Amino acid sequence: MTLTATWSYPTAIRFGAGRIQELPAACAAAGISRPLLVTDRGLANLPITAATLGLMEAAGLGRALFSDVDPNPNEKNLEAGIRAFIANGHDGVIAFGGGSGLDLGKLIAFQARQTRPVWDFEDIGDWWTRADASAISPIICVPTTAGTGSEVGRAGVLTNSDTHEKKIIFHPKIMPTVVIADAELTVSMPRTITAGTGMDAFAHCLEAYSSPSFHPMSQGIALEGMRLVKEYLPRAYADGKDLEARAQMMAAAMMGAVAFQKGLGAIHAISHPVGALYNTHHGTTNATVMVPVLRFNRPAIEKKIEAAARYLGIGGGFDGFCTFVSNLNASLGIPASLRALGINSPNMTALLDGALKDPSGAGNPITLTRENLLPLLEACLAGG
Repeated sequence: MTLTATWSYPTAIRFGAGRIQELPAACAAAGISRPLLVTDRGLANLPITAATLGLMEAAGLGRALFSDVDPNPNEKNLEAGIRAFIANGHDGVIAFGGGSGLDLGKLIAFQARQTRPVWDFEDIGDWWTRADASAISPIICVPTTAGTGSEVGRAGVLTNSDTHEKKIIFHPKIMPTVVIADAELTVSMPRTITAGTGMDAFAHCLEAYSSPSFHPMSQGIALEGMRLVKEYLPRAYADGKDLEARAQMMAAAMMGAVAFQKGLGAIHAISHPVGALYNTHHGTTNATVMVPVLRFNRPAIEKKIEAAARYLGIGGGFDGFCTFVSNLNASLGIPASLRALGINSPNMTALLDGALKDPSGAGNPITLTRENLLPLLEACLAGG
């Protein structure tokens, strides 16, 4: 099967193997003539990045690169990126990589010419209206993983390095102008990153599907996104060069990010402070806490999960679905508990406070309180 298409939902998406060659045309479509390519340190010296910089240079777009990006990007990374953007007169950003590079690249384009601090634009109420929309530079996103779906999102996640809290910075114009989703860029992903990012996509779909908010379109997208992950993540993990599996996982990642307009939940509310405090991989953390959160939410979601299990061809109803997730995690080398992930002496007060503050928790099917969250965190630490 040839997986190539051009979509305009939720933005312009050039999907298909080899379409990175269209990057100069994408820059022209976005009105970018002096782009800054933003990626993380791990990708900066890899062949796919060098080839992309070569494409830019051959098209007269320069080869400017910023890669001072931590795995959980913070405001110091953002400030350094803005300095590079302003000093060299850039007029747009090519955000290249996984969630960290994509999020920071988007936020550089958003924040570079704002007059208020970035924390003033946290995703709270109508805070996004504080931003000067005319000062936001155009963004092109080129994902090299299949998980976060940040390439089709209107927000970026930024860690406050002083408080160790992850904040969601939102504005409608953070949505990239063009996305290039080229599965060939993902074939060199290590198996651990394939697993963690793939389960991140599954978590987005699962939490969106489970959210009590009314959004039938997101509900359908989430359900089909879970099916794609179930079918294609094991294939991508087993054979990184399986282009069909890689492409389908890129689609699933974008579907998850589109779907979670409906809401997220306790998986992310727990994962965000865990990642901010202990620098764990976001998608892997989501996968690790997934089954305890499913069981916690059972009274509110059992019938929904039973319906999802039937659609996905999973027997055993709710319990069968939980067993499926546990077995999938195990097959992908995902740790079975937060302690197995390396968190042996957790600051429970900080984790509780962070999870209760996290805006993702508002979408959880059962209202999170200090009283019910503590045993849930303990279950996540113990596993199962």
